[in-house]
Amino acid sequence: MPLPPAWLDDVRPSPYADQLALGFRLLRFSRPLEQEYRDYLRDDTFELKRIALVVGILVWLAFAGFDFVLISGPEVWWMLAIRLAVLLLLCVFGVLLIQAKHTHLLQPLTLVSLLALGAAASLVVGIAHRVDPSYPYEGLLLVCMAAYFLAGLRLLEALACSLLVLLVYIAVELFVAQLPSTRLINNALFLLFGNLMGAVGCYLLEFKSREHFLISRLMRVLADHDSLTGLHNRRSFNRHFERLWRQAQREKRCLGLLLCDIDHFKAYNDHYGHQAGDNVLHRVGSVLHEAARRPLDMAVRLGGEEFAVLLYDISDQEALQRAEALRLALQNLKIEHAGSKTASVLTMSIGVACIQPDQVDALAKLYEHADRALYEAKAFGRNQVVA
Repeated sequence: MPLPPAWLDDVRPSPYADQLALGFRLLRFSRPLEQEYRDYLRDDTFELKRIALVVGILVWLAFAGFDFVLISGPEVWWMLAIRLAVLLLLCVFGVLLIQAKHTHLLQPLTLVSLLALGAAASLVVGIAHRVDPSYPYEGLLLVCMAAYFLAGLRLLEALACSLLVLLVYIAVELFVAQLPSTRLINNALFLLFGNLMGAVGCYLLEFKSREHFLISRLMRVLADHDSLTGLHNRRSFNRHFERLWRQAQREKRCLGLLLCDIDHFKAYNDHYGHQAGDNVLHRVGSVLHEAARRPLDMAVRLGGEEFAVLLYDISDQEALQRAEALRLALQNLKIEHAGSKTASVLTMSIGVACIQPDQVDALAKLYEHADRALYEAKAFGRNQVVA
């Protein structure tokens, strides 16, 4: 396996970067990422499934017309009955696609539809060969190609579906049409090699799809997160706050904001150097990340040595307790700070504010109150929490 790109070392820790570095030649991610990719694939191929369904119905109807032209006698009615049954199944699938409901069933329904198409096409070919051995069987290859390229299936799903269709075809030709063995072997080999080419193409498509998924997710992380600390950045914070504020209005919850400032950080940089300062910011980022572990909370680096923690559904007293715990967590790291006028170790000052969801200009007011509290915390000696 070739060495991973060097730039991946600059974006870790990230599950997307780790997976890119490890590779996925077997078309498999780690378990959490694999489920995320399948959800992404389901949503991403939704429109593709609609197009594939329309194309499939049109081709299916066209072949029904050819049956009338190529086959005569009672057999043609059996062939048309089979085609009608599958057409009804495709229409039911189409209704679900139009309604965009039960999306978790799209993948199994796609497999069922393709298997029904393949099995029905095999039966139609077998019935036709009882009357006319020259009836074209190559249409089965279209079903296989649809599984590989049009239906949005993963390689293993497409491969299993296509091979099952091939086995059904061989069984029908043996027991229904009783096709001569030499002719059957020729037809089976043609379909088998067609499947082989489809599988290679499908493998390359899925590999690129997985690679695109990882890179796009990684780019989104980089766009929304601070590269040094791994915390969310200001742009991500503003976007998240808008969503959270609307939710707080609906659910009548309070939002809390902790504005944090590392005490005498410029003096730390001057005394220990900027490399040591970056290391400290990274450790502070880890402390803040632990303070925002609930699903709707968010830890943010606003810039320089300024940080924030946005808390959902929290009272004034609880916000004060969380802020004090955060202040102590940094102090207990006992990071030496010889240039500090406040303490011998690295400390932070925190301003706390909570606000009700029925007020206007929410972000501005919440930030203003927290900023005023932070100013007071710094003015009255630093290394303290003020609300």
